[in-house]
Amino acid sequence: MLLLPLALAACSQIPDAKNPVPSPVASTAAATGAASAIGSSILSQYHWQLNDAFDSKGKRIDALFVRTDKPVQLDFSADRLNVVNSCNNMGASFSVKKGQLQVGQMTSTMMACPDAALAALDNAIAQRLHGTLSVSLLARGDTPRMQLVTESGDTLTFGGLPTAQTRFGGPGETRFLEVAAQTVPCNHPLIPDKQCLLVRERHFDEQGLPTGTPGEWQPLNQEIEGYTHTPGMRNVLRVQRYTVKTPPADGPSVAYVLDIVVESEKVGN
Repeated sequence: MLLLPLALAACSQIPDAKNPVPSPVASTAAATGAASAIGSSILSQYHWQLNDAFDSKGKRIDALFVRTDKPVQLDFSADRLNVVNSCNNMGASFSVKKGQLQVGQMTSTMMACPDAALAALDNAIAQRLHGTLSVSLLARGDTPRMQLVTESGDTLTFGGLPTAQTRFGGPGETRFLEVAAQTVPCNHPLIPDKQCLLVRERHFDEQGLPTGTPGEWQPLNQEIEGYTHTPGMRNVLRVQRYTVKTPPADGPSVAYVLDIVVESEKVGN
């Protein structure tokens, strides 16, 4: 199987909705009157994973919870909202003003999903993420919470997981790594018989076509966050490389975080 390089272009009870408990970050924004800053500087700092969803009558919206291991997730950029873990890739423009989240027309790929519940998930999401929604930031321990209330009265609560850029304190550097089909032995002071990924750097132009000469193959004595290797599969990964400001003793000074798999090919039998 070979995926075309076109992918290179991509990329508990609910608190009272009327009386949300503001997080410190939300309180700061409210105190300064910078409600619009929620969209540009706060929402984009987290991956927002759906924890609870209830309709206006208090009934849980089961259609939004298809896969317990992969909850619906919202990722915000400067002006774009992307839906993760749906059937298709979904996204829309958005803006935030005075506690209101305005979501534009949802766009989606047209991939067919064999599972009926997963296929219906896209529609369940699109029905609720459109038009004007009330948005509140809530405090719940160390995890920030975002609550969305739709025009029909549905209440969706999301838990925030810091993005890699938030955790590492700055933007990453885009790199492409080719991962060989088989791992290789490598040295590790604490793990006998350690197996490492065998990788080399690759280069692509703006059209997603290979360019230049690949780097030398070498063992990568660390993990690529978000990537699980399958023996016998050669992959080309687009990753973000971050500088670790205070690495642990004998730990790496950089971290790799998976962005997307741009090529995948089975090698051998």
